[in-house]
Amino acid sequence: MSDTTDTGTPSPTLATATLAGGCFWCLEAVYAELAGVRSVESGYTGGHLPEPSYQQVCTGATGHAEAVRVRFDPAQISYRDLLQVFFSIHDPTTVDRQGNDVGPQYRSAIFCHDEAQRVEAEAVLREVDASGIHGAPLVTEVQPAGAFYPAEPYHRNFFAQNPDQAYCRVVIAPKVAAPAPGGGRTHQGRRCQGPMPPAAARQSPGLASGSAAPGPPSAAG
Repeated sequence: MSDTTDTGTPSPTLATATLAGGCFWCLEAVYAELAGVRSVESGYTGGHLPEPSYQQVCTGATGHAEAVRVRFDPAQISYRDLLQVFFSIHDPTTVDRQGNDVGPQYRSAIFCHDEAQRVEAEAVLREVDASGIHGAPLVTEVQPAGAFYPAEPYHRNFFAQNPDQAYCRVVIAPKVAAPAPGGGRTHQGRRCQGPMPPAAARQSPGLASGSAAPGPPSAAG
């Protein structure tokens, strides 16, 4: 099912959310399972270099965050629902870090597409912060959405394509399989994850986290 017009703009019946919360493989895998979500695309946003590559983003010098662009049907799932899932599947209390993944590309951020999204994002952020569920103040940024650059093809549907890869088994699979906040919405029998400790390190092919970025991954990204 297509969710765009011939010009690549979103269908009038769908809305767009752009979210960054560490490794985009994790966010993509969880949001792809939600009823009402029509597509999830991993990519880079929030930086200053046009058309960045994964290798460039991994240096931390481009200013981009690893992010997902979620196209969803507001009649089936609300923007608030997506934000509540967002705050349950990453650690929003660490600056430029998710577990052993360190750098501005792993920051927690919500990129808003209009004023209504900004108001909703700030409201949900305040509610989650006040709840104390994460045990520390939230550092999630709320910014206007800007240019979004799709990630390289080898990142697409990474969890679905590589379920036996170590990072997928240890970090992503529990997020996809665990209960959603408050019982949450389900899709294909799976639910989104409740609050988790910071993510374990992503193991890139032959490289430890923080090393020079690899090319197309055979083991991780």
